[in-house]
Amino acid sequence: MWDPDHYLRFADHRTRPGVELLARIPDVADARRVVDLGAGTGHLTARLARRWPEAEVTGVDGDPAMAARARAEHPELAWVTADLAAWEPEGPVDVLYSNAALHWLDRHETLFPRLRSWLAPGGVLAVQMPDNWAAPTHRIPAEVLDEAGGRWPDAAGPALMRDRLSAPEAYAGWLSPAASLDLWRTTYYQRLTGDDPVWQWTTGSLLIPVLEALGPDRDRFAAEVQGRYRQAYPPDPSGVVTLPFSRLFLVAQAPS
Repeated sequence: MWDPDHYLRFADHRTRPGVELLARIPDVADARRVVDLGAGTGHLTARLARRWPEAEVTGVDGDPAMAARARAEHPELAWVTADLAAWEPEGPVDVLYSNAALHWLDRHETLFPRLRSWLAPGGVLAVQMPDNWAAPTHRIPAEVLDEAGGRWPDAAGPALMRDRLSAPEAYAGWLSPAASLDLWRTTYYQRLTGDDPVWQWTTGSLLIPVLEALGPDRDRFAAEVQGRYRQAYPPDPSGVVTLPFSRLFLVAQAPS
């Protein structure tokens, strides 16, 4: 279960890549159906609705708490609570948008061709996914969980999401045919403040399933990971921590 308030503690940092992704979507004239796949709290879904005010805009998310927040804050839009891996649209989609969600799903070699098949002629698929799997944010909890000795519940190690992204050229192949395809990678140097901000960042998303699997061992796990995070991401003299965070973007437009 996601906590919308915890997730939004770094709302500006989490929203910025999605705003930049939206800005790179080419004009889609007379868009009728717009979908935000993995809509979360709906902040970006609302931006989609403002850009295409005449379209039917639907936000889809698998977490009931996030979907409830989105529905409460933007009742004018359509909201669906569903498994992202199983949900399908009712008809061709003119704009299929997904910000920081599809890396939670397996088998991208079948997922992305399926998403591509939903596009209407001239429709656009726009996706952003975290691409920092070797960074200490991910490496440190993996090291702690993988240490020998059976120190953690059996379910904790598999609960940590590992690298699911493929090479950019693989996505290019899976999205064929495309009238245009834009692929790029951006590293954001996020300036975070507060107590153990990297821990607060990861426990708002990446580590949620791990903490649930750990049960009563979560405090011991937290102490170990927080200590290593402090060493990997020391604050500057003003107390600010700089967190490099890379993300992969792709925007594919179907032939008209």
